[in-house]
Amino acid sequence: MIAIIDYGAGNIQSVNKALKYIGCEAFITRDKEQILQADGAVLPGVGSFGDTMDTMNSYGIKDTVIDFINSKKPFLGICLGLQLLFPKSEESPDAKGLGIFDGTISKISSGDGLKIPHIGWNSLEIKKNDGLFKGIDKNPYVYFVHSYFLNAADKNIVSAQTKYGVTIDAAIEKDNVFATQFHPEKSGETGLKILKNFADIVKG
Repeated sequence: MIAIIDYGAGNIQSVNKALKYIGCEAFITRDKEQILQADGAVLPGVGSFGDTMDTMNSYGIKDTVIDFINSKKPFLGICLGLQLLFPKSEESPDAKGLGIFDGTISKISSGDGLKIPHIGWNSLEIKKNDGLFKGIDKNPYVYFVHSYFLNAADKNIVSAQTKYGVTIDAAIEKDNVFATQFHPEKSGETGLKILKNFADIVKG
């Protein structure tokens, strides 16, 4: 059973529908005990870094997420859910993230006529052909919606990158923690395969 962590993000239902479409048992909750008892957890993300951390703190979800990650059970962050794993973001300089990993979250430059936010399909350069990307083509196209991007301090955790004016660390993986800057639930068959890989990791 996978807990989809609810802090009011707009794309929670689409994640839930995608997981159920691939035959995965999932439920939406913000209850601490339900989250910690789940076999796996997903932290979706739509919104600003600071507002989301404020909401997570007000619901007591921040500590619950950290406790879940420390339990070593599989965890997946999506879009803002990836950025929140880091200490802070240029978007909300005074807000403190979860601090699970080290790196910078910076705004994508609008130089060279690039449209911000970055919305649409981009190809990935996969760095790790296991975990989330097991059985995935080397340069799949996936769907992005974001204005800020990760530059991870430890490149060993980066499982995929993309380019949009800059090199973006588009997915990370270390031990039981996985995260994607793109939206697998909106990335067609490739995204469903990525979610299926996560569900298989949860099943062990």
